[in-house]
Amino acid sequence: MAPILITCAVTGSIHTPSMSPYLPWRPQDIADQAVDAARAGAAILHLHPRDPVDGRPSAEPDHFMAILPDIARRCDAVLNLSTGGSAVMALETRLAGPMRAAPEMCSLNMGTMNFALYPMADRWTDWQFDWEEPFLRGSDDLVFKNTPRDIAHVLAEMGEKRGARFEFECYDSGHLTMLRHFLDRGLVAPPLFLQFVFGVLGGMAAEPENLTHMKRLADRYFGEDYMFSVLAAGRAQLPMASMAAAMGGHVRVGLEDNLYIDKGVLARSNAEQVARIREIVEALGRRVASPAEARAMLGLKGADQVAF
Repeated sequence: MAPILITCAVTGSIHTPSMSPYLPWRPQDIADQAVDAARAGAAILHLHPRDPVDGRPSAEPDHFMAILPDIARRCDAVLNLSTGGSAVMALETRLAGPMRAAPEMCSLNMGTMNFALYPMADRWTDWQFDWEEPFLRGSDDLVFKNTPRDIAHVLAEMGEKRGARFEFECYDSGHLTMLRHFLDRGLVAPPLFLQFVFGVLGGMAAEPENLTHMKRLADRYFGEDYMFSVLAAGRAQLPMASMAAAMGGHVRVGLEDNLYIDKGVLARSNAEQVARIREIVEALGRRVASPAEARAMLGLKGADQVAF
C-alpha cells in the first residue's frame, strides 16, 4: 500500500470554546497545536482560524494570516485551508482568506446540505461566550449552501487562478456524483483526493456499511484516479479511521471532528489524537507519509508558491 496520509483538523468551526479547555481558538494556540500535530505525524494540517476575541468561527484574511506564516515557519506540513468556513457564512466570506493566502491545498464541500449542530447544545449549560448557544441552537434551520455554481466558482478562484489542489469533502453519495460531473466538465483533474465525511447530522451516519458503499461508488466513478480519506465526527473517529487505513485509505483526526481521546476523556491536544491514530495505522502495517511524500502524491505546487 502507498504511505498513509494523516490529516489533522486543528480547530474547525463546529465546537465552541466552552466545550473543551483544550480546543485552540487563540492564534498562538492554533499555531502551536498545529505544529505539534505535524511533529506527531500529520503530513496535512486542515486549518480554520477563529476570532481572537471570542473564539467564534472566522474566515477573515487577517485571522488566517495571524496563524499561517507562523505555522509554515515552524514545520513543513501541507497547509490545507478550509473554503467551507462555517455554514452561517456567505461564499464570499468563506473564500476571502483562502484567496488572499493562495495555499497549496484547500477543502471543497461537494454539495448543499443540512448542517445540524443543535443537539450538542443540550450537553452544556455553562457558556463562556454569548454567541455559542444561539449558534448551535439556530442550526435546526441551517443549510450549508454549495451549489454547482458555487463549486465552479471555488474551482476557478482557488484552482485555476491560484494553483491549489483540493480535498473534496463528500458527505453523501450524491457528492461523488457531483464530483464526477465536474471531472466530466474538465474542471477538476486527477489525482483526486476525496474526504468521506461521516457523522454530521444532515450527512452520512458513521457506519461501516456507508464507508464500503462510498468506496465501491468511488471505484466505479474514478477508477485508479483517486485516493480516499475518512473523517468521522465524535466517538466514531478512531473506529472509522482504522477501517479506512485497513482498506488502503487515508485518515483524518483532530479537535475539529472530535474532542475526546477515550470515552469520557477529553483530548488534551490535537497531537495526542495524531499520535493515537499513528500508533493504530502503523500496527496495521501502514507507513506514515512525510509532507514531501504528501506533496508528491497530491501533485501540489509547493510551499514556496503560496502567499504567506
